[in-house]
This record gives sequence, structure tokens and C-alpha cells, in this order.
Amino acid sequence: MKAKKLPPFDKFTHYLMSVQNPESDVNFIAQAYKKIYKKDPKVLREDFCGSFAICAAWVKKFSQGTALGYDLDPEPLDYGKKHHLTTLSEDQASRISVHLQDVLHPQHNNIDAIAALNFSYFIFKKRQTLQTYFENCLSSLSETGILVLDIFGGSECYQPVEEETYFTDLNFSYFWDQHSFNPITNEALFYIHFKRDGEAKRTKVFTYDWRLWSIAELEDLLMQVGFHSVQTHWERADKKGEGTGIFYPTRKAEQCDSWIAYIVATKS
Repeated sequence: MKAKKLPPFDKFTHYLMSVQNPESDVNFIAQAYKKIYKKDPKVLREDFCGSFAICAAWVKKFSQGTALGYDLDPEPLDYGKKHHLTTLSEDQASRISVHLQDVLHPQHNNIDAIAALNFSYFIFKKRQTLQTYFENCLSSLSETGILVLDIFGGSECYQPVEEETYFTDLNFSYFWDQHSFNPITNEALFYIHFKRDGEAKRTKVFTYDWRLWSIAELEDLLMQVGFHSVQTHWERADKKGEGTGIFYPTRKAEQCDSWIAYIVATKS
């Protein structure tokens, strides 16, 4: 039998299948907002939006919702226009606007929720730069607005290690390569590799040169720039100690080798 020919490799498609869950992120943002302000949010700004998959999930969830995406790289924006906008109805697509623009210089105000996810703000290595970003977020939010960040940590994040996840139904492996860490600067280098069945491993498909910020640092800085409150949402673990994808607000958590959390900062 002749082997089935695989479609051309596309890094953004494989990234979405391996890493992102836009619907889950949107549900968390919406639930966090409604719990605080007792109403549904309407306007989302997705910073470092890439292919703006979260924007697309937002307008699908909220029939009156609008979404703005900001990114400096035209390549993922073009991918999103070809692969995400085309899956939406004409009405849904009309409620998304994407901007090839620096998140440090946004042009829109009265935003209900700003999302900086997939640890994208880790690209800001200096405290002053991150402070400027948070100040701009605060000024862009409506009076009943929130900023949502995700963050990861744990002792395993400081060790060189390459973890493979094989997706049986998709016939490819995703590799998260924690390549190096500098304990003096907290700077770290990460790569994402992919390997499809029957093909050579594609290395360094994505590269991340980040500073690993701590929850305490972020909470302090968010309060310093003027946010009214900051709450960390920790991931609930199952009996085996694995993450469940369910997050709850808390001020105390057990030390884990690896963890992920959300941070929600409110303007009022």
C-alpha cells in the first residue's frame, strides 16, 4: 500500500495543536472578569497575539464581543488572516482588528480585558520596560478592566532538559527544549522542535530568549504601577500530581517541580 503523503509542514499549525488552547484561555478570562465585575466583558486586546487565535475564539464566544490583536511580526498575522479569519462568519470576522504594532505603544482605550499569554511578556528582560508595558496596559483598560497574564516556574525550569510529547492522533512529536539558564540574570533560552512520523526532526522551529519573572515580582510591579488588586490563580492537580487545567485563586501553594498559573490584575 502506498504511504499516505503528509501535507506540507506549517509551524504555526503545529504550534497551535501542541501548545495553545484558545477556547480555554477565553473561558478563563471571561469567568475571571464576570466573577469580579458581575457582567460579561465585551472588548478584548490580545497582546503578542501571533496568529490571533484567542481573538478568533473571543468573537465566537461573545456575539457582541470585539477583539484587537497586537504583534510586531507580520508572518503569524498573515497566517491568522488566512487560517483563522476564514473560519469565522462575516459578522465574527468584522469584529476583529489586528495591528502590526508594538504593544508598548497601543492606540486603543476602554479595553475590558488585556491578555498577554503564552508567557510572551517574558521577552521584556528589564524591570523598567516591563513597568512601562504594565503602565500602558493600565491606561488602556476601561474602569472595569482586567489584565491577564500566564506564568510558569518550578525547579525543573532551571535545568537543561528536552521533553518530548507525542500526539498519537496527529502523528507528530512536540519537543520543549529548556536549553540554558543564567541564575544571575534569570535569563533563559528555550526552543521548540517538531518531528513528524517518517520525517527528520525539525529543530529550533521557535526560539524564546526570555527572562523568567517570578509571581512575587509581577505582583509587586503591577501594584506599583497602580492596579487596584492582583490575584494569582493556581492550577489544581489530580491525584497523580498532574495539572488538570482548572485554576483557582489562592495566596498559598505547594512547591512543584513545574507549575503554570494565571495572574489577574484589576483596574478598579
